[in-house]
Parts: sequence; structure tokens; C-alpha cells
Amino acid sequence: MPCASSKPLITAAASQGHTTTIGPTPDAPPPRHRRKAAPHFTITTQDERIDVLVLQERDHSKHVPTDKELADAKKHSWMRIARFDYTPSNRLRFILRGGCPHRASEWADVPDRPLEDQLAGIAQEVDLRGKAAEHKRLADQQAREAQQRRWETAMEEARTAHAYAYRVKHLEEQADAWHQTKRLTEYVTAVRDHSTSLPPGQERTEIEAWLAFTDTRLQHLTESAAAPKLPTPPKPSGDGLKPFLGHWSPYGPRSY
Repeated sequence: MPCASSKPLITAAASQGHTTTIGPTPDAPPPRHRRKAAPHFTITTQDERIDVLVLQERDHSKHVPTDKELADAKKHSWMRIARFDYTPSNRLRFILRGGCPHRASEWADVPDRPLEDQLAGIAQEVDLRGKAAEHKRLADQQAREAQQRRWETAMEEARTAHAYAYRVKHLEEQADAWHQTKRLTEYVTAVRDHSTSLPPGQERTEIEAWLAFTDTRLQHLTESAAAPKLPTPPKPSGDGLKPFLGHWSPYGPRSY
């Protein structure tokens, strides 16, 4: 349970609409690990968790080695005698963990300003961290929405570019077909002129059969070249849009 000195902080947090959860009460950790201990209680403000750790300050005094310590140190070169003795004091230290610090993260009893007089400042720090977290949450949300809009614009532009590229390719194919038709017509005309000079026989018969086939083919090519149509592009796949998206992914604004 939190100490009596922390109750005004819990009350102040509640008055500002924050919630407080009492933490576990495990065994005291070793002195060197005190700051990593589980929090005594947690204040939740604007969905931001602020852990509060309450530590008892320690006094230290010069250590007077015992005869045994002196003997052991003389016997073992690796042994070191402690320089100070530490004893619990009546002073406390509050440590805040979590959120974005503004003014401080630690407050302690000092001779001219007891911790009780600093609780209002601690409560204000908790409130500031909560407001900062909410501000960041809203900013992140706005950034995501803006990114979504940019991605949607990029996707629309990519679809337009894909359709344009498809039609350009189709136009080039139409032009190639037109040139092919023109060359084929000239070739067939030359063969036809040559066939008229041939006497009746197998060679002329074979050429006339070939001309019948080419006439059918030329008629189809001529009709296609004479009546070009604007093609309807197929629905592009994600991979089909990649060349037109730059650094964007076709699968979402945060996909890579």
C-alpha cells in the first residue's frame, strides 16, 4: 500500500479525473535495484500510465571496520571494506516513470521543503504528462489521416497513369498494325500483278489460293486500322500499379 504521504497525490489525481491503481507489495529489492522496483501505484491520465515509486531515503555514515573485516582484508587481497554504513531515514523520494517528462521525474524531502509541500507540483507533472500524451495521440491520428489521404491520392493518380500507359501501348500497337497493313497491301499487290503474267498452271493456281487467304487477312486488318477505338483498361493489380506509385505501396499507406 502507498504511504500516507502519497495519499494527497492520489486524491489530487482523482480530482483531475485520473484513475489510480495500487501496485503489488513485493519484498524490498536490493539497494542497488531499488529504482527498478515495481511501482507502489499507477496513475492513468489520458490513457497514459504514470508509475509512482516511493522510496525511503537512506542516511550514510563513515564505516568503522571491525577486527574481523580488517583480518579478512589482510588475508584476502580481493576483499574490500565498505566505506559507509547506510541506515533508513524519515525522508521519502517520489519517482515518476512513464510519459514525457516536463519539469522533473523525482522529488525528495529536503530540509527547507518537505515532500508534502511538493505534492501539488507532482500532481501537475502527472497532468502535464497526460495532456502531452493526448496531444501526441491526436497528432499521430491526424498524421495517419493525412497519410491515408496522400496514399489515396497517389493510388488514384497511379490508376490514371496505368490507364494512360495502357492506352498508349494500345495506340502503338494500332500504329504498328497500320504499318503492317500498308506493307502487306503493297506486297500482295505486287504478287497479284506478277500472277497475272503467269500462264495457267499449278504455280498460278497456288498463288491465287494464297491471294484469297491474304485478301481475307487484309480485309480484317484494314477494318481494324480504319476504325480505331479507345480501349477500356483492365482493372490493375497491386503489382501493376507499383511502377506508378513511387515510394508508396499499393497495399496501404503503412505497407512496405
